Amino acid sequence: MKVLVVDDEQLVRWFLQRALTKKGYEVTVVSSTQEAELLLQNENYDLIISDLRMPTGDGAPFINRLVESGTHPPIIACSAYITPELDKDFRLKGVYTLKKPFKLSELEEALQRVLNP
Repeated sequence: MKVLVVDDEQLVRWFLQRALTKKGYEVTVVSSTQEAELLLQNENYDLIISDLRMPTGDGAPFINRLVESGTHPPIIACSAYITPELDKDFRLKGVYTLKKPFKLSELEEALQRVLNP
């Protein structure tokens, strides 16, 4: 299973890559939505995990474009700034949210929810 991780924080990318690789996922990490959009032109992923606030481009419009495309893999939106309203909006779109900082057990729960609905 191929996972695309989009996050500007190097430590978060490292943590997610390590945790997901240990679970048997094939992980690609990028630091911006621009890099992610370039990869998505030529690659298909089974899951996208994206930060929402990044200096090179906000993750929310990126996720919304994916949702509006109609054909997207499951998505987990990660941020320290997830409000109840944002969580509700994303869930209505089928996007799971994960509030930073999160524990490995919370990541595992999110993976179960989005990959085994």
